[in-house]
Amino acid sequence: MLGLSQVGVTVAAFCAQILLARTLPQSAFGTFSAALAVMALAAPLVVFGVSELWLQRFGLEGHAARRWVRPSLRLVGSICVGVLAAAVLWSLVGSAEPDTTTVRMLLPSVIVAQVGLTLVASAQQLRGDYRGLSVLQVAPHVGRVLVVFAAWAIGLSVVDVAAGYAVVALLTVVACVRVLRPFVAGTAQLEGHQSTEVTAITDVPVSRVVGAATPFVLGNVFYLMGIYLGTVVAAEVLGTEAAAVLAVPMAVLTAAYLVPRVVYQQYFLAKLHRWAHGDRDAVLLAYRFGTSGMIALGILVAALVALGGQLLPVLLGAEYGDSAAVLALLALAIPFRFGGAAVAALLTSGGLLRRKVVQQGIGALVLLAALAVATPLWGLRGTASATVVAEAVLCVLFWVTVRRRVVRGADLPSWRDLRQRLTRGIPSAS
Repeated sequence: MLGLSQVGVTVAAFCAQILLARTLPQSAFGTFSAALAVMALAAPLVVFGVSELWLQRFGLEGHAARRWVRPSLRLVGSICVGVLAAAVLWSLVGSAEPDTTTVRMLLPSVIVAQVGLTLVASAQQLRGDYRGLSVLQVAPHVGRVLVVFAAWAIGLSVVDVAAGYAVVALLTVVACVRVLRPFVAGTAQLEGHQSTEVTAITDVPVSRVVGAATPFVLGNVFYLMGIYLGTVVAAEVLGTEAAAVLAVPMAVLTAAYLVPRVVYQQYFLAKLHRWAHGDRDAVLLAYRFGTSGMIALGILVAALVALGGQLLPVLLGAEYGDSAAVLALLALAIPFRFGGAAVAALLTSGGLLRRKVVQQGIGALVLLAALAVATPLWGLRGTASATVVAEAVLCVLFWVTVRRRVVRGADLPSWRDLRQRLTRGIPSAS
């Protein structure tokens, strides 16, 4: 079901970008894409790593980890108010164009929706409700496609599109609140844990949540910088038209990046946390076959993306002629992202989270430096090349650390071991 929802999300996101690029003037599309990228970068600051913290603590403590839930929600709520206020201020002082100001005022609603979806994703994973998670993943993207289709059919402006996205975001927030209620109340059954009855629970201090979640939030920010920072830099250095040309290839790349994120963040991560504390054989299997499998899948996806990118100028028109070459360059980053996600999950679940975050910070610095040099010199091709270089550096850093810290000295499992394991099943209980 998660795989089908991933296909739905990918198709919906791609269709929305294509239709929007064909409907709006190039400068308006660039303005919209750059503003949406800023909101996407702000969302992990609001979530503050709480979703990953839930997976970690419930994997270790079971139902007793409910003591982390309410304090973490109070933290998220407080940060949300501050970030929304900052977004409104940026909207008012950041541009003299009325349409740009209005778009920036409307799109912060997307931040709240993304926060809700991220928290619900963790709650549904812990419950083992992958069907419900799949539906919630797809629904907002379908809503956006409907908004963009209406814009294409009746000629809506960029402000109207932003308003439509805001409506979809508000409906998403309402749905997320309804789904989260039983989890917050502590009445939801957790996958792999027997009872919902827990003796007296005292909530942890918010300060403790901040300390425990900080590595996760930094990791999320660094992750999203790799996706959206190029568009923001292109808009500032090369102009909104260049940002528009980059936005569609980046949307395709983002859709491809969702594959390892779904596999590990929304399916395997909770299991890896359990295996890391009692099933080393499963961890070694995840390293040996998960990593090689994800790299092979990444190479296949990269080839399909590069070939399919030749259709972009046909779909979008002559003014997007450079998009095919840009996407072909960006596709080189896909195998590195897929392989990096596989080994990074082992760092997160293996007690090496802080080391992983430091390496993500190094990758972000490499990206910033590469963008600063390559974008002014070589334009959008320089931006794409900087993205590939940063992904390659990060993948190598992750792999070296896992080899040294997680699987060093271990006898790696064979295909026969994998077949035997699959025959008897991988345990889901902690």
